Amino acid sequence: MIFFRSFSRVTLLFLFGLEMLCVSHAVAQKTASRSRPTKSHKAASSARAEENGEKDISAGAKDQTVEQIIHDVSPQQIQKDIEKLVSFGTRNTLSVNNPDAATSDQGIVAAYKWIKSELQRYSDACGGCLEVKTDERVLMPEGPRTRLKGPTNVQNVWAILRGTDPALQNRIYLVTGHYDSRRKDVMNSTDPAPGANDDASGTAVSLECARVMSKHRFPATIIFLTVAGEEQGLLGSGHFAKRVSELGLGLQGVLNNDIVGGNRTPGDKLQNNNLVRVFSEGIPATANAEQLKAIEATGGENDSPSRELARYVAEVARTYASSFGQFTPDLIFRRDRYLRGGDHISFSEKGIAAIRLTEYREDFHHQHEDPRTENGIEYGDLPKFLDYNYIANVARLNAATLASLALGPAPPVKPRVLTHELENDSKLEWGAAPGATAYEVLWRKTTDAFFPAENVTKTDSTSIDMPESKDNVIFGVRSVDAKGHRSVIEVPEPQR
Repeated sequence: MIFFRSFSRVTLLFLFGLEMLCVSHAVAQKTASRSRPTKSHKAASSARAEENGEKDISAGAKDQTVEQIIHDVSPQQIQKDIEKLVSFGTRNTLSVNNPDAATSDQGIVAAYKWIKSELQRYSDACGGCLEVKTDERVLMPEGPRTRLKGPTNVQNVWAILRGTDPALQNRIYLVTGHYDSRRKDVMNSTDPAPGANDDASGTAVSLECARVMSKHRFPATIIFLTVAGEEQGLLGSGHFAKRVSELGLGLQGVLNNDIVGGNRTPGDKLQNNNLVRVFSEGIPATANAEQLKAIEATGGENDSPSRELARYVAEVARTYASSFGQFTPDLIFRRDRYLRGGDHISFSEKGIAAIRLTEYREDFHHQHEDPRTENGIEYGDLPKFLDYNYIANVARLNAATLASLALGPAPPVKPRVLTHELENDSKLEWGAAPGATAYEVLWRKTTDAFFPAENVTKTDSTSIDMPESKDNVIFGVRSVDAKGHRSVIEVPEPQR
C-alpha cells in the first residue's frame, strides 16, 4: 500500500519490452466465529448487491478449462508461498543495497531469486510454456519526499504465457502483486518486515495463477507479474507500465492484488470473508480536456475501461457461482480506497484498464507496523492472521477472470452511436472483432450500476438500430464467439 508517489530518473540496465512479443472448488468461508460476519452483515451485503443490480448480471457460458483452473487452485500451495516469502525476514526494496544482499538468504534479493526459480519451475513442468523474465533498473533519490537512500536497483519478476492464436495473441492480460514489504519506518532495510498480507498475499495470487494456468493454452497472452518498489512509491509497476506504454504493446487489462489475505484478527466481528473489494476508476486518469467534455456531455462518468473490467469480474463470478459458493466480488466504484493508492494506478495513468482487489476489512495494526505486542494488542503483518481459503478464493476469481478474457474474442472495434440526426431511436455501429461470431448490445438506465441480463440484444451484424433513446440509457457492446465466450463491454462514443 502506498500513499504518495515518488518520481525518479530511471537508468535502464536493459530494455525488456522488445522481447515481450514476437509481434465447486472455491469454498464459502466457514471460519471461526471470531471472524465470521454476523447474519445481519451478510444480509446487508446481499441487500446492497440487489440494490445495485448485481443480482441481474448475466451469466455467460461456462468453460471446462475455467472450471478446471478453479478446481486446481490450492490453499496449501498459497500458504507455502506466503510463508516462504515471510521467511526472508525483510523484503524492503532498499535491502538490495545491504552489504551481503547478493549472497544472503534474507532480504529482497533472496526473495527475487526465489520467485524467479518458482516461475521457472512452473515453466519446466509445462515444457517451457512460460517465458520467465526479469526487469531491473536503477533509480536515484530525487525530491524531498524520496523513499530511496541512494542508487537502488528495483527488480520485477514476471512470466509470459503466450497466446496461441496469431489474430489474438497480441491481446495481453496481466495479474500482479508486489513482493516488497516494509516496517513503520519505510527506510528500515534490515529489521524484520514480514509483509504477509501486504503483499505476500497478492504475490502468492500471481504465482498461483501462473502455476494453475500454465497447464492450459489460450488464444490471447497472459502475464504473471510480481513487482518491487511499491512501498517506496509504485516504482516497479511504474517502470513496467511505462515500458509497455512506450512500446505500444497490447495490454488490455490489469488485475492488481494488494492486501487480499482475509485478515482474521481475534474478536473482529465485522470482517466478511465472502467478499473481496474490487476498485475501479470512473473518469480515466488519462482523459484530456476534450475527452472530459465528451464524458460530461454523454453521462459516461461510470463507464471507463477500468470500470467495465470490474463489471467483467462480477460477470465471471456470476457465471461460475456454483464453484465460488458465497464468495463474490464487491465492486467499489472508486479508483482505490479513500485517498490511497496502489500499483494499478501506474497502469491506469498510462491509459490501461486496471483494477485493484483488496480484502473486505483491513486491520491497520497488521499493516506497516513493527512486530510487537503493546497494551494487549499484537502488531505486525504476520501469517497467523491470514485466511488461506480466502486467498485461494481470490486467486480463483483472478484466474477465472484471466482465463475468460484470454479464451474470449476481442472486444468490438470502436463502437459508436450515430448522432448526425435528431431521432428517438439509437443507431450503433462498430468494427468486426477477431474471434467474434456475434455481438450483444446491452443497455441500462443511467441510474443503474450494471447492465441487466434482460436488456441484451444479440446480432451477427456490426450495426443495429435500437428503439431505446440514447438520451435515456447507457449502451454497451460486447463480442461473443462460437463457444459463448464474451469480451469486455465497450461503451460506444458519439459520432456526428
